[in-house]
Amino acid sequence: MDIKLPNKSNGQQPDVLHNAKQITIIGANGSGKTRFCNWIMQQCGDKAYRISALRGLFSAYSKTKLKGSIDDIYDRLNEALTLDKGTATNEFDKLVYIMMVDEFRDLMNYKAHLLMGEQAQFPKTKLDTVVKMWQQVFPKNKVLRENGKLLFATEGQQDRYTSLRLSDGEKTVLYYIGAVLYAMPNAVILVDDPEVFIHQSMMSTLWNAIEEMRPDCTFIYNTHDIDFASSRIDNQCIWIKSFDPAAITWDYEVMQSSARLDDGLYYDLLGSRKPVLFVEGDEVHSIDGRLYPLIFPEYTVKPLGSCNKVIESVRSFNDLKSFHHLDSWGIVDRDRRDDKEVEYLREKKILVPNVAEIENILMLEGVIRAVARYRHKNENDVFFSVKKAVVKMFGEQLKSQALMHVRHRVKHSVELRVDARFRNISALEDHLLDLVNEINPRGMYESICREFHKYLDEQNYAMILRVFNQKMMLPESNVAILCGLQNKDEYIKTVLNILKRNVREAEAIRKTIKHCFGLDTGGNENDTKQQ
Repeated sequence: MDIKLPNKSNGQQPDVLHNAKQITIIGANGSGKTRFCNWIMQQCGDKAYRISALRGLFSAYSKTKLKGSIDDIYDRLNEALTLDKGTATNEFDKLVYIMMVDEFRDLMNYKAHLLMGEQAQFPKTKLDTVVKMWQQVFPKNKVLRENGKLLFATEGQQDRYTSLRLSDGEKTVLYYIGAVLYAMPNAVILVDDPEVFIHQSMMSTLWNAIEEMRPDCTFIYNTHDIDFASSRIDNQCIWIKSFDPAAITWDYEVMQSSARLDDGLYYDLLGSRKPVLFVEGDEVHSIDGRLYPLIFPEYTVKPLGSCNKVIESVRSFNDLKSFHHLDSWGIVDRDRRDDKEVEYLREKKILVPNVAEIENILMLEGVIRAVARYRHKNENDVFFSVKKAVVKMFGEQLKSQALMHVRHRVKHSVELRVDARFRNISALEDHLLDLVNEINPRGMYESICREFHKYLDEQNYAMILRVFNQKMMLPESNVAILCGLQNKDEYIKTVLNILKRNVREAEAIRKTIKHCFGLDTGGNENDTKQQ
């Protein structure tokens, strides 16, 4: 079916989706998605069919006025019946009642044909289809039909119960399967928030089966589940940016393939109106994913795992900026990168801190002092003791740290030199033989050792944090104990809690960390550049 879309705010001709089978509507809250869907439904006339588990399971919502809806079928059925009228108050119970009445009618018609001596095939009812699919989703649950009622049981138990004892998820699956079966032929089925009450692990499989059950229909999903939107195979995705209620027009885009960037990630970010900040780690376990949203609340912070993924995603997302209009930055650890590498990344909108890794950010002087004050400790004593421990650790590991820096620089140099073009294999061989002399790893090592000894002699805490890659620095420096906390996890949690509660010390921590990135904390972060 061809789906005509609403008028555009820019005055361009509205889009028409030809032979559409799957459509997903995405966008930020308040962008006008629901009104957009309502407009489409109005254009579909008697083919419009709308379902929502949230609306279907709870009677507080008003009845659906669309012709052919579950509410409409129920009302017409009740008008036709003279006995045993239904008393259901929500759409779910109405659907169960409709299926039971249809089951009774089909079986009575079958019996009538047999009594008249006519051949008849035992009927396969809509309820049969619903029960079969539902039990495939919940294989340990059984559906029973007794005395005109629909009852449920759990495998291995004798107890039988009504739908009142089903979980919201179990009811939702039953509702969606049954509701789609009752849609009119060639319906345009709008599903509001298909992710509500359904575990993410079964979302894609469930809707694949439901769509296959009704190949004549067009499915439109108004969803916030980005993974689900990405899972639709024949999907046409519409990104709603904003709505003009006075003109009844929308700013929207029909999404094509977001080449060079993962679809799920792309859709996820388009749901936000903030600029994007890609970081390393994950949203749950890594410090990056928990800390940076509290430091940069004006950004949508998206953890991606590796530094390479961050760098590539920033490049890809900014290449597509003419389409989505969102600014994109990234953050990667400094690790053992030299100044040239750091400068190159910063030119590519990748922020690099002036410390070796994320753990070192929590060891910055301003952060330690803020936590000490928050815990009512003497900040000078705490920082002096931490600094003394870190300098001692660095001195003990100076040579091994220098060697790791040399390995990184040699690897980087070799990659650059081997990537050069050579006219023949002999030229490549000659070049490789000269590599050791060209790179001079021993000279590099001695230079780095002299540099590190200078930091040690000067007790230069800031520069030590810049070059010292040591994840055990937090626990072995005793910063947590000195601040009156049990361990490093409690210390990290305290930093995050200070930022979340936005107490007095929070501003000091934010200022310290932003300064570590070379950001001008007095201006708009969207316009800042690293110094």
